[in-house]
Amino acid sequence: MAFNNVYCGKKVLVTGNTGFKGSWLSTWLVMLGADVYGFSNEIPTRPSMYEVCGLEDKIHNRYGDIRNKEEMNDCIQEVKPDMIFHLAAQAIVSTSYKEPFDTITTNVVGTASVLEAIRNITWDCTCVLITSDKAYDNVEWIWGYRESDAVGGKDVYSGSKGAAELVIKSYWKSFIAAMPNIKLGVGRAGNVIGGGDWAKDRIIVDCVKAFSQGETVEIRCPKSTRPWQHVLEPLSGYLNLGWYLYEGKCENGEAYNFGPRAEQTKTVFELTRNLAERWGLDKDKAAKITGNIPFKEASLLKLNCDKALAYLDWHSTLHYEQCVSIIADWYKAFYIEKNQNMFRLTVEQIGYYMEEAVKEKLVWAL
Repeated sequence: MAFNNVYCGKKVLVTGNTGFKGSWLSTWLVMLGADVYGFSNEIPTRPSMYEVCGLEDKIHNRYGDIRNKEEMNDCIQEVKPDMIFHLAAQAIVSTSYKEPFDTITTNVVGTASVLEAIRNITWDCTCVLITSDKAYDNVEWIWGYRESDAVGGKDVYSGSKGAAELVIKSYWKSFIAAMPNIKLGVGRAGNVIGGGDWAKDRIIVDCVKAFSQGETVEIRCPKSTRPWQHVLEPLSGYLNLGWYLYEGKCENGEAYNFGPRAEQTKTVFELTRNLAERWGLDKDKAAKITGNIPFKEASLLKLNCDKALAYLDWHSTLHYEQCVSIIADWYKAFYIEKNQNMFRLTVEQIGYYMEEAVKEKLVWAL
């Protein structure tokens, strides 16, 4: 147990719980002894981590449209959660080019729907709203973005995240800051990788699917640089933020970046080769570069996480090699070893992550 046992026995609502990050967060909360409730529109992929880990039997789930404020409000009023983690979103850049309107309504109107429901809460509730590092107006400079930097976006996905940030800020300033029963914080993270992700146009997903079938993976943007981080890194930040808000250890209404160590900024090509090597393949033959680039992505985006360190005592835990290693282990267990208990393996990886955090002397893990 960690996070000062604050989640044990609490009713915690996770929106987007059937997604990749939502499934990992739900699993971790179950480990921490929380009574977990989920709100999502569907199971987003086949296979899905939610189903592979059997989470439908471990949490209370409700299906609905995050954009429907009546449905969202009814759910929150029925559950009366002690804590809310809002993760529901359209999170795929390529999809935003095909379905721009749905991306905007899900990410912007969906966030407003949650905030409308929060306005109606009459009990004490701690709320952590998740956006993305893509919320920043990315000018591709070499240093990390701080929470005080401008939000924006040159593409629909980034714009939807920047707009969600403005919606949160306006609701906070106009209504929620004056509600003594509500504590609220915002988490920003990006380029999250880990076992259990099967979303479209994700480099790890493309790799493991190809590797498991003995095929060569095609790389779209080999030189694109990303600050890769395992999914447990930002999730530990979100949980840490929820704990500090709940116990009044940090200022209410603030946003925090959660990013990886500087050493984890690698190109797509480097990540592919390293994953192939861990899989047991010839890294020089595991990938080929394709000219099929259907849309433009930013080539560089870093976060400055000094604020999370200063006010939440949080920093990332895993080194790059550890990150690649446990991702390969998770997918090999599923594809190669045909592991029938992926929930247990996921719990073991969370346990490993927490042990590493203890070695780093992180307060939340002690």
